[in-house]
Amino acid sequence: MRILIAEDDPVLADGLSRSLRAVGYAVDVVTDGEQADTALSAQGFDLVILDLGLPRMAGLEVLRRMRARNSTAPVLILTAADSVEQRVKGLDLGADDYMAKPFALSELEARVRALTRRALGANQSLLRHGTLTLDLAGRVAAVNEAPLDLSARELGLLEILLQRAGRLVSKEQLVDHLCEWGEEVSNNAIEVYVHRLRKKLEPACIRIVTVRGLGYCLERVIEAGEPGPATRSGIA
Repeated sequence: MRILIAEDDPVLADGLSRSLRAVGYAVDVVTDGEQADTALSAQGFDLVILDLGLPRMAGLEVLRRMRARNSTAPVLILTAADSVEQRVKGLDLGADDYMAKPFALSELEARVRALTRRALGANQSLLRHGTLTLDLAGRVAAVNEAPLDLSARELGLLEILLQRAGRLVSKEQLVDHLCEWGEEVSNNAIEVYVHRLRKKLEPACIRIVTVRGLGYCLERVIEAGEPGPATRSGIA
């Protein structure tokens, strides 16, 4: 999951980014409205945390332009002004949630989880695929209830594949969702992450299928009595 934080308070921005990175999110930070507008025009994000009081372009204008481009990414507004009028303006322009400063990081993290679940059409914090589970709240993956030892990058990769189980995910999509600005991540590096995760999922009989030249797919779990998947050329 990739998050954009638009916040001009460096202390708050640093605290937010550290907290979210610690639980496996890729986080990019901008400090004014024009930077936010440029970033949102050029890059897709899974969630935007947007301060209303940004310099150079107000947060509400950033939000208005974002929705005018038909972006559907969830937006969590942060503001020091906790007036009803401000809340109404933000929600009417397309914000999904609202937090007044100061706030507890634990509450913000919970709202981030809720917004990303809602965007994916999920109403639970537990993703399940056969004997494999991923607790989005605790950021813990398990097989048959036994925790898996995953790095933050492997956990992020697993989350993306689980949310799209049975569908193809390209390497470019993985880079977009896993990596922050300035990270030099090659296709070979993505292959290494997938290889490491694949080996850790083998005991659960969960397969990450490689579709050569296209990407990866977390194979659908075959229920008892179902015929197995047909062999397809070009798939390993």
